[in-house]
Amino acid sequence: MASICCSASQFSKFSSLSLLKASGPAFPNFSSSPFSVRCTGQNDGDEVKKRLSNQSSWEAQDAEGRDYLYRLGQEADNMNIAVGQRAGVIDDLFAGNFLGKDSDIVFDYRQKVTRSFEYIQGDYYIAPVFMDKVVCHIVKNYLAHILNTKVPLILGIWGGKGQGKSFQTELIFQAMGVEPVIMSAGELESERAGEPGRLIRDRYRTASQVIQNQGKMSCLMINDIDAGLGRFGNTQMTVNNQIVVGTLMNLADNPTRVSVGQNWRETDITNRIPIIVTGNDFSTIYAPLIREGRMEKFYWQPNREDIVNIVHRMYEKDGISKEEVMRVVDTFPNQALDFYGALRSRTYDRSILKWIDDIGGFENFGKKLLSRRKDNSLPVFTPPEQTVEALLDSGYSLIKEQKLILETKLSKEYMKNIDD
Repeated sequence: MASICCSASQFSKFSSLSLLKASGPAFPNFSSSPFSVRCTGQNDGDEVKKRLSNQSSWEAQDAEGRDYLYRLGQEADNMNIAVGQRAGVIDDLFAGNFLGKDSDIVFDYRQKVTRSFEYIQGDYYIAPVFMDKVVCHIVKNYLAHILNTKVPLILGIWGGKGQGKSFQTELIFQAMGVEPVIMSAGELESERAGEPGRLIRDRYRTASQVIQNQGKMSCLMINDIDAGLGRFGNTQMTVNNQIVVGTLMNLADNPTRVSVGQNWRETDITNRIPIIVTGNDFSTIYAPLIREGRMEKFYWQPNREDIVNIVHRMYEKDGISKEEVMRVVDTFPNQALDFYGALRSRTYDRSILKWIDDIGGFENFGKKLLSRRKDNSLPVFTPPEQTVEALLDSGYSLIKEQKLILETKLSKEYMKNIDD
Protein backbone atom coordinates (compact mmCIF):
# COMPACT_ATOMS: atom_id res chain seq x y z
CA MET A 1 0.00 0.00 0.00
CA ALA A 2 1.50 3.31 -1.00
CA SER A 3 0.68 6.76 0.40
CA ILE A 4 1.08 10.11 -1.33
CA CYS A 5 3.35 12.47 0.59
CA CYS A 6 3.35 16.16 -0.14
CA SER A 7 4.90 18.79 2.10
CA ALA A 8 2.99 21.94 3.08
CA SER A 9 5.26 24.17 0.99
CA GLN A 10 4.79 21.96 -2.05
CA PHE A 11 1.03 21.89 -1.62
CA SER A 12 0.82 25.69 -1.33
CA LYS A 13 2.92 26.04 -4.47
CA PHE A 14 0.68 23.66 -6.40
CA SER A 15 -2.54 25.25 -5.17
CA SER A 16 -1.41 28.75 -6.14
CA LEU A 17 -0.58 27.82 -9.70
CA SER A 18 -2.87 28.44 -12.62
CA LEU A 19 -3.11 25.76 -15.27
CA LEU A 20 -1.96 27.12 -18.57
CA LYS A 21 -2.54 26.27 -22.16
CA ALA A 22 0.69 24.94 -23.61
CA SER A 23 1.47 25.24 -27.28
CA GLY A 24 4.35 24.38 -29.58
CA PRO A 25 6.78 21.51 -29.57
CA ALA A 26 8.23 22.53 -26.19
CA PHE A 27 4.89 21.90 -24.51
CA PRO A 28 3.21 18.62 -25.61
CA ASN A 29 -0.30 17.64 -24.52
CA PHE A 30 -0.88 17.46 -20.78
CA SER A 31 -1.37 14.12 -19.11
CA SER A 32 -4.45 13.47 -16.99
CA SER A 33 -2.32 13.78 -13.82
CA PRO A 34 0.37 16.42 -14.22
CA PHE A 35 1.93 16.02 -10.79
CA SER A 36 4.85 13.79 -9.83
CA VAL A 37 4.31 12.12 -6.44
CA ARG A 38 6.69 10.57 -3.99
CA CYS A 39 5.57 7.08 -2.99
CA THR A 40 6.84 5.95 0.43
CA GLY A 41 6.93 2.26 1.13
CA GLN A 42 5.57 1.38 4.56
CA ASN A 43 8.16 -1.32 5.16
CA ASP A 44 11.49 -0.03 3.93
CA GLY A 45 10.85 3.74 4.07
CA ASP A 46 12.57 4.24 0.71
CA GLU A 47 11.30 7.11 -1.44
CA VAL A 48 10.88 6.41 -5.14
CA LYS A 49 10.01 9.25 -7.51
CA LYS A 50 7.37 8.03 -9.92
CA ARG A 51 6.37 9.77 -13.14
CA LEU A 52 2.78 9.24 -14.05
CA SER A 53 3.43 10.15 -17.70
CA ASN A 54 6.48 10.35 -19.91
CA GLN A 55 4.90 13.16 -21.92
CA SER A 56 4.12 15.63 -19.13
CA SER A 57 5.64 19.05 -19.83
CA TRP A 58 5.33 20.10 -16.20
CA GLU A 59 8.50 18.20 -15.34
CA ALA A 60 10.57 19.47 -18.28
CA GLN A 61 13.69 21.15 -16.92
CA ASP A 62 15.53 24.18 -18.22
CA ALA A 63 19.29 24.70 -18.38
CA GLU A 64 19.40 25.46 -14.64
CA GLY A 65 17.56 22.27 -13.71
CA ARG A 66 14.29 24.04 -12.84
CA ASP A 67 11.08 22.48 -14.07
CA TYR A 68 8.04 24.23 -15.52
CA LEU A 69 6.14 24.25 -12.23
CA TYR A 70 8.99 26.08 -10.55
CA ARG A 71 9.00 28.74 -13.26
CA LEU A 72 5.23 29.24 -12.92
CA GLY A 73 5.61 29.64 -9.18
CA GLN A 74 8.13 32.42 -9.76
CA GLU A 75 5.73 34.22 -12.09
CA ALA A 76 3.00 35.26 -9.68
CA ASP A 77 1.25 37.35 -12.31
CA ASN A 78 1.93 35.56 -15.58
CA MET A 79 -0.30 36.64 -18.44
CA ASN A 80 -1.55 33.19 -19.41
CA ILE A 81 -3.91 32.82 -16.44
CA ALA A 82 -6.67 34.17 -18.72
CA VAL A 83 -6.97 30.64 -20.09
CA GLY A 84 -8.73 29.54 -16.91
CA GLN A 85 -10.53 26.23 -16.57
CA ARG A 86 -11.76 25.78 -20.11
CA ALA A 87 -12.70 22.42 -21.58
CA GLY A 88 -10.30 21.35 -24.29
CA VAL A 89 -7.53 23.56 -22.92
CA ILE A 90 -6.74 21.60 -19.78
CA ASP A 91 -7.58 18.07 -18.70
CA ASP A 92 -11.20 17.21 -17.93
CA LEU A 93 -10.04 16.12 -14.48
CA PHE A 94 -9.60 19.77 -13.57
CA ALA A 95 -12.37 21.33 -15.68
CA GLY A 96 -15.04 18.87 -14.53
CA ASN A 97 -18.71 18.90 -15.41
CA PHE A 98 -20.25 20.20 -12.20
CA LEU A 99 -19.83 23.82 -13.36
CA GLY A 100 -20.28 23.09 -17.03
CA LYS A 101 -17.73 22.72 -19.76
CA ASP A 102 -16.47 26.27 -19.24
CA SER A 103 -15.73 26.70 -15.55
CA ASP A 104 -14.06 30.11 -15.74
CA ILE A 105 -17.01 32.45 -15.17
CA VAL A 106 -14.95 35.63 -15.62
CA PHE A 107 -13.11 34.59 -18.80
CA ASP A 108 -15.53 36.40 -21.12
CA TYR A 109 -15.41 39.52 -18.96
CA ARG A 110 -11.64 39.67 -19.14
CA GLN A 111 -11.75 39.65 -22.92
CA LYS A 112 -13.75 42.92 -22.92
CA VAL A 113 -10.58 44.90 -22.27
CA THR A 114 -10.42 45.45 -26.01
CA ARG A 115 -12.88 47.54 -28.02
CA SER A 116 -14.47 46.37 -31.26
CA PHE A 117 -16.80 49.37 -32.03
CA GLU A 118 -19.95 47.47 -32.99
CA TYR A 119 -21.91 50.37 -31.52
CA ILE A 120 -20.66 52.73 -34.25
CA GLN A 121 -23.35 52.50 -36.91
CA GLY A 122 -23.81 54.67 -39.95
CA ASP A 123 -21.63 56.53 -42.41
CA TYR A 124 -19.18 59.04 -40.94
CA TYR A 125 -16.61 61.37 -42.45
CA ILE A 126 -12.94 60.97 -41.55
CA ALA A 127 -10.72 63.96 -42.25
CA PRO A 128 -7.98 62.90 -44.73
CA VAL A 129 -5.19 64.65 -42.78
CA PHE A 130 -6.27 62.94 -39.56
CA MET A 131 -6.47 59.54 -41.23
CA ASP A 132 -3.06 59.89 -42.87
CA LYS A 133 -1.39 60.69 -39.56
CA VAL A 134 -3.00 57.86 -37.56
CA VAL A 135 -2.69 55.21 -40.28
CA CYS A 136 0.93 56.12 -40.95
CA HIS A 137 1.78 55.88 -37.24
CA ILE A 138 0.18 52.44 -36.87
CA VAL A 139 1.76 51.04 -40.02
CA LYS A 140 5.21 52.43 -39.21
CA ASN A 141 5.21 50.71 -35.82
CA TYR A 142 4.16 47.38 -37.30
CA LEU A 143 6.98 47.69 -39.86
CA ALA A 144 9.55 49.14 -37.44
CA HIS A 145 11.67 45.97 -37.52
CA ILE A 146 12.30 46.32 -41.26
CA LEU A 147 12.56 50.11 -41.46
CA ASN A 148 16.03 51.58 -41.25
CA THR A 149 14.91 54.56 -39.19
CA LYS A 150 13.83 55.54 -35.71
CA VAL A 151 10.07 55.10 -35.26
CA PRO A 152 8.38 56.86 -32.30
CA LEU A 153 6.16 54.48 -30.35
CA ILE A 154 3.69 57.15 -29.17
CA LEU A 155 1.47 59.42 -31.26
CA GLY A 156 0.13 62.41 -29.34
CA ILE A 157 -3.03 63.93 -30.84
CA TRP A 158 -3.84 67.24 -29.19
CA GLY A 159 -6.00 70.26 -29.86
CA GLY A 160 -9.06 72.17 -28.71
CA LYS A 161 -11.91 70.66 -26.74
CA GLY A 162 -14.68 68.83 -28.53
CA GLN A 163 -12.92 68.56 -31.90
CA GLY A 164 -13.52 64.82 -32.31
CA LYS A 165 -10.00 63.57 -31.60
CA SER A 166 -11.11 60.35 -29.91
CA PHE A 167 -14.08 59.67 -32.20
CA GLN A 168 -12.11 60.21 -35.41
CA THR A 169 -9.46 57.82 -34.08
CA GLU A 170 -12.09 55.20 -33.28
CA LEU A 171 -13.52 55.52 -36.78
CA ILE A 172 -10.06 54.81 -38.19
CA PHE A 173 -9.72 51.78 -35.91
CA GLN A 174 -13.02 50.46 -37.20
CA ALA A 175 -12.04 51.05 -40.83
CA MET A 176 -8.66 49.32 -40.40
CA GLY A 177 -9.97 46.42 -38.34
CA VAL A 178 -7.88 47.41 -35.32
CA GLU A 179 -9.08 46.08 -31.94
CA PRO A 180 -7.45 48.48 -29.45
CA VAL A 181 -7.12 48.56 -25.70
CA ILE A 182 -8.47 51.93 -24.54
CA MET A 183 -7.68 53.65 -21.23
CA SER A 184 -8.74 57.00 -19.79
CA ALA A 185 -7.08 59.58 -17.58
CA GLY A 186 -9.15 58.37 -14.62
CA GLU A 187 -7.11 55.14 -14.54
CA LEU A 188 -3.80 56.97 -14.10
CA GLU A 189 -4.25 57.47 -10.36
CA SER A 190 -4.80 55.02 -7.51
CA GLU A 191 -4.51 54.86 -3.74
CA ARG A 192 -1.86 52.17 -4.20
CA ALA A 193 1.53 53.34 -5.41
CA GLY A 194 2.58 51.82 -8.70
CA GLU A 195 -0.82 50.42 -9.65
CA PRO A 196 -1.48 52.74 -12.67
CA GLY A 197 1.97 52.08 -14.12
CA ARG A 198 1.44 48.36 -13.73
CA LEU A 199 -1.98 48.70 -15.36
CA ILE A 200 -0.44 50.39 -18.42
CA ARG A 201 2.11 47.58 -18.80
CA ASP A 202 -0.63 44.99 -18.33
CA ARG A 203 -2.84 46.62 -20.98
CA TYR A 204 0.15 46.90 -23.32
CA ARG A 205 0.80 43.17 -23.02
CA THR A 206 -2.92 42.49 -23.48
CA ALA A 207 -2.80 44.35 -26.80
CA SER A 208 0.20 42.21 -27.73
CA GLN A 209 -1.82 39.08 -27.00
CA VAL A 210 -4.57 40.28 -29.34
CA ILE A 211 -2.02 40.12 -32.17
CA GLN A 212 -0.62 36.78 -31.07
CA ASN A 213 -3.85 34.96 -30.15
CA GLN A 214 -6.50 36.56 -32.36
CA GLY A 215 -4.49 37.57 -35.40
CA LYS A 216 -5.84 41.12 -35.30
CA MET A 217 -4.03 44.44 -35.23
CA SER A 218 -4.18 46.22 -31.90
CA CYS A 219 -2.83 49.29 -30.15
CA LEU A 220 -2.99 51.03 -26.78
CA MET A 221 -4.95 54.29 -26.61
CA ILE A 222 -5.03 56.65 -23.61
CA ASN A 223 -7.64 59.40 -23.78
CA ASP A 224 -7.16 62.83 -22.14
CA ILE A 225 -3.69 61.99 -20.89
CA ASP A 226 -2.96 65.61 -19.91
CA ALA A 227 -5.86 65.50 -17.43
CA GLY A 228 -4.07 62.69 -15.58
CA LEU A 229 -0.42 63.68 -16.03
CA GLY A 230 -0.54 67.43 -16.67
CA ARG A 231 0.57 70.02 -14.16
CA PHE A 232 -1.98 72.80 -13.65
CA GLY A 233 -1.16 75.67 -11.31
CA ASN A 234 -0.06 74.30 -7.95
CA THR A 235 -1.28 70.72 -8.38
CA GLN A 236 0.88 68.12 -6.68
CA MET A 237 2.99 65.56 -8.49
CA THR A 238 2.23 62.15 -6.99
CA VAL A 239 4.29 58.98 -7.00
CA ASN A 240 1.82 57.43 -9.44
CA ASN A 241 2.24 60.37 -11.84
CA GLN A 242 5.99 59.82 -11.81
CA ILE A 243 5.69 56.07 -12.30
CA VAL A 244 3.20 56.46 -15.17
CA VAL A 245 5.51 58.93 -16.93
CA GLY A 246 8.48 56.63 -16.35
CA THR A 247 6.48 53.63 -17.61
CA LEU A 248 5.53 55.38 -20.85
CA MET A 249 9.12 56.54 -21.36
CA ASN A 250 10.38 53.01 -20.78
CA LEU A 251 7.84 51.57 -23.24
CA ALA A 252 8.94 54.10 -25.86
CA ASP A 253 12.58 53.13 -25.35
CA ASN A 254 12.04 49.33 -25.00
CA PRO A 255 8.75 48.44 -26.68
CA THR A 256 9.40 44.68 -26.82
CA ARG A 257 10.57 44.07 -23.22
CA VAL A 258 7.70 44.74 -20.83
CA SER A 259 7.59 43.30 -17.32
CA VAL A 260 4.47 43.07 -15.21
CA GLY A 261 6.30 41.99 -12.07
CA GLN A 262 7.71 38.56 -12.87
CA ASN A 263 11.36 37.78 -13.37
CA TRP A 264 12.89 38.83 -16.66
CA ARG A 265 13.30 36.06 -19.20
CA GLU A 266 15.25 36.19 -22.42
CA THR A 267 12.39 34.52 -24.29
CA ASP A 268 9.77 36.95 -22.98
CA ILE A 269 9.51 39.15 -26.07
CA THR A 270 6.38 41.28 -26.49
CA ASN A 271 5.03 42.43 -29.83
CA ARG A 272 5.63 46.11 -30.51
CA ILE A 273 2.32 47.89 -29.91
CA PRO A 274 1.74 51.46 -31.16
CA ILE A 275 0.45 53.85 -28.50
CA ILE A 276 -1.92 56.74 -29.26
CA VAL A 277 -2.69 59.40 -26.65
CA THR A 278 -5.09 62.33 -26.86
CA GLY A 279 -5.16 65.57 -24.92
CA ASN A 280 -5.91 69.27 -25.01
CA ASP A 281 -2.60 70.82 -23.90
CA PHE A 282 0.61 68.81 -24.05
CA SER A 283 2.65 71.71 -22.64
CA THR A 284 1.49 70.56 -19.18
CA ILE A 285 3.11 67.12 -19.59
CA TYR A 286 6.64 66.21 -18.49
CA ALA A 287 8.86 67.39 -21.36
CA PRO A 288 11.13 64.31 -21.72
CA LEU A 289 8.06 62.16 -22.37
CA ILE A 290 6.91 64.22 -25.35
CA ARG A 291 10.38 64.76 -26.85
CA GLU A 292 11.09 63.83 -30.46
CA GLY A 293 11.89 60.16 -30.86
CA ARG A 294 9.49 59.05 -28.15
CA MET A 295 6.32 60.86 -29.17
CA GLU A 296 5.20 62.18 -32.52
CA LYS A 297 2.86 65.15 -32.05
CA PHE A 298 -0.13 65.99 -34.21
CA TYR A 299 -2.15 69.17 -33.64
CA TRP A 300 -5.74 68.67 -34.78
CA GLN A 301 -7.69 71.77 -35.65
CA PRO A 302 -10.35 71.02 -38.29
CA ASN A 303 -10.77 73.69 -40.95
CA ARG A 304 -14.10 74.84 -42.35
CA GLU A 305 -14.15 72.16 -45.03
CA ASP A 306 -13.57 69.39 -42.49
CA ILE A 307 -16.30 70.76 -40.20
CA VAL A 308 -18.82 71.05 -43.05
CA ASN A 309 -18.14 67.50 -44.25
CA ILE A 310 -18.30 65.98 -40.76
CA VAL A 311 -21.51 67.85 -39.83
CA HIS A 312 -23.10 67.03 -43.19
CA ARG A 313 -22.57 63.30 -42.58
CA MET A 314 -24.06 63.83 -39.12
CA TYR A 315 -27.26 65.42 -40.50
CA GLU A 316 -27.46 63.53 -43.80
CA LYS A 317 -29.97 60.97 -42.49
CA ASP A 318 -32.23 63.87 -41.41
CA GLY A 319 -32.47 65.20 -44.96
CA ILE A 320 -30.32 68.30 -44.34
CA SER A 321 -28.44 69.27 -47.50
CA LYS A 322 -24.80 70.36 -47.58
CA GLU A 323 -25.79 73.94 -48.43
CA GLU A 324 -28.01 74.06 -45.33
CA VAL A 325 -25.16 72.67 -43.22
CA MET A 326 -22.87 75.41 -44.54
CA ARG A 327 -25.48 77.98 -43.48
CA VAL A 328 -25.55 76.56 -39.94
CA VAL A 329 -21.74 76.44 -39.70
CA ASP A 330 -21.40 80.02 -40.96
CA THR A 331 -24.07 81.23 -38.51
CA PHE A 332 -22.10 79.81 -35.56
CA PRO A 333 -18.41 80.14 -36.48
CA ASN A 334 -15.49 79.25 -34.20
CA GLN A 335 -17.45 76.48 -32.50
CA ALA A 336 -16.16 72.99 -31.74
CA LEU A 337 -17.58 69.96 -33.51
CA ASP A 338 -19.49 68.83 -30.43
CA PHE A 339 -21.48 72.11 -30.61
CA TYR A 340 -23.10 71.01 -33.88
CA GLY A 341 -23.89 67.62 -32.40
CA ALA A 342 -25.53 69.37 -29.44
CA LEU A 343 -27.78 71.30 -31.83
CA ARG A 344 -29.44 68.09 -32.97
CA SER A 345 -29.77 66.85 -29.39
CA ARG A 346 -31.45 70.11 -28.29
CA THR A 347 -34.09 69.79 -31.04
CA TYR A 348 -35.31 66.57 -29.41
CA ASP A 349 -36.33 68.32 -26.17
CA ARG A 350 -39.81 69.37 -27.32
CA SER A 351 -40.60 65.90 -28.71
CA ILE A 352 -39.43 64.24 -25.49
CA LEU A 353 -41.65 66.52 -23.37
CA LYS A 354 -44.64 65.62 -25.56
CA TRP A 355 -43.85 61.92 -25.16
CA ILE A 356 -43.74 62.34 -21.37
CA ASP A 357 -47.23 63.88 -21.48
CA ASP A 358 -48.46 60.96 -23.60
CA ILE A 359 -47.14 58.48 -21.05
CA GLY A 360 -49.09 60.13 -18.22
CA GLY A 361 -46.89 62.96 -17.02
CA PHE A 362 -43.63 63.04 -15.14
CA GLU A 363 -45.35 61.90 -11.92
CA ASN A 364 -46.04 58.48 -13.45
CA PHE A 365 -42.90 58.25 -15.57
CA GLY A 366 -40.94 55.94 -13.26
CA LYS A 367 -43.90 53.63 -12.68
CA LYS A 368 -44.71 53.40 -16.38
CA LEU A 369 -41.12 52.92 -17.48
CA LEU A 370 -39.74 50.54 -14.85
CA SER A 371 -42.77 48.71 -13.44
CA ARG A 372 -44.70 47.98 -16.60
CA ARG A 373 -45.59 44.45 -17.59
CA LYS A 374 -44.28 42.81 -20.70
CA ASP A 375 -47.59 43.16 -22.51
CA ASN A 376 -47.89 46.88 -21.72
CA SER A 377 -45.98 48.70 -24.41
CA LEU A 378 -44.92 52.33 -24.12
CA PRO A 379 -46.22 55.00 -26.51
CA VAL A 380 -44.16 55.23 -29.67
CA PHE A 381 -41.63 58.05 -29.61
CA THR A 382 -41.70 60.09 -32.80
CA PRO A 383 -38.39 61.87 -33.53
CA PRO A 384 -38.75 65.52 -34.54
CA GLU A 385 -38.42 66.53 -38.15
CA GLN A 386 -35.11 68.31 -38.49
CA THR A 387 -35.15 71.72 -40.16
CA VAL A 388 -32.59 74.47 -40.51
CA GLU A 389 -34.80 76.82 -38.48
CA ALA A 390 -34.99 74.33 -35.60
CA LEU A 391 -31.22 73.88 -35.64
CA LEU A 392 -30.64 77.63 -35.65
CA ASP A 393 -33.03 78.12 -32.70
CA SER A 394 -31.13 75.46 -30.76
CA GLY A 395 -27.85 77.14 -31.66
CA TYR A 396 -28.94 80.55 -30.38
CA SER A 397 -30.04 78.91 -27.12
CA LEU A 398 -26.65 77.24 -26.67
CA ILE A 399 -24.80 80.47 -27.46
CA LYS A 400 -26.84 82.26 -24.81
CA GLU A 401 -25.83 79.68 -22.19
CA GLN A 402 -22.17 80.02 -23.17
CA LYS A 403 -22.27 83.80 -22.75
CA LEU A 404 -24.00 83.54 -19.37
CA ILE A 405 -21.23 81.31 -18.06
CA LEU A 406 -18.54 83.74 -19.25
CA GLU A 407 -20.28 86.94 -18.10
CA THR A 408 -21.95 85.82 -14.88
CA LYS A 409 -19.21 84.82 -12.48
CA LEU A 410 -21.06 83.95 -9.31
CA SER A 411 -17.80 82.99 -7.65
CA LYS A 412 -17.11 86.71 -7.16
CA GLU A 413 -20.40 87.01 -5.28
CA TYR A 414 -19.64 84.06 -3.02
CA MET A 415 -15.94 84.84 -2.46
CA LYS A 416 -15.38 88.57 -2.22
CA ASN A 417 -11.60 88.29 -1.96
CA ILE A 418 -11.14 86.27 -5.13
CA ASP A 419 -8.57 87.63 -7.56
CA ASP A 420 -9.75 88.85 -10.94
